[in-house]
Amino acid sequence: MSEAALPARTQTSPTVADRLSGHWLEVLLVVYGLWVSLPFLAPVFMHIGWTGAGKGLYLMYSFFCHQLPERSFFLFGHKAMYSLVEIQAAWQNTANPFILRKFIGTAEMGWKVAWSDRMISFYGGIWLFALLWMPLRHKAKALRWWGLLLLLLPLAFDGTTHMVSDLAGIGQGFRDSNLWLGTLTNHSLSPSFYAGDVIGSFNSWMRLMTGLLAGLGIVWFGFPYLEQAFGKR
Repeated sequence: MSEAALPARTQTSPTVADRLSGHWLEVLLVVYGLWVSLPFLAPVFMHIGWTGAGKGLYLMYSFFCHQLPERSFFLFGHKAMYSLVEIQAAWQNTANPFILRKFIGTAEMGWKVAWSDRMISFYGGIWLFALLWMPLRHKAKALRWWGLLLLLLPLAFDGTTHMVSDLAGIGQGFRDSNLWLGTLTNHSLSPSFYAGDVIGSFNSWMRLMTGLLAGLGIVWFGFPYLEQAFGKR
């Protein structure tokens, strides 16, 4: 008696999820890149008169950022950043952060990006280092946990000292004058480097640099594990 023919093995075609998981990094770069880019559309929309769309973006990203205007970039104006005194003169003479954050700009001053310079550096840094990591994804080893901690600590320290300083009042704390830094450096640099938050100041440099370091740490530590989880499917 001949043996009964065995049924042919059914080959399951890959699902959409399987296909996407194999290209997880490309999907992340596109989707996350869109999320990172949308804050820059808020001033664009305000500039061309789409105020409803622009204010909608400001509202949406207000849940992710304090949006203080003296720590934000402006587009379509005379300057890329304005001091607290300039903001107060154009908006209200107040140090209340809940009032200050509502200032989005004017036609003369331009319109602020929907999140602060620190958030641009941090969230944008993750996207940038993810892009740079793409050609190294099969070679790079994951950063150790203590390496991640070292790269996150500057952001945590800078952000915490800013928060403590702001308890004395916006524009009144030790991080606004940075007298301690002037003493350490014998005031050898320009006064504009020590005081305030505008581009070129110590505070601005620290927010930008610590955000980038934290973004590097997150990508270097986490993305190799994501590649192991999704890249080989």
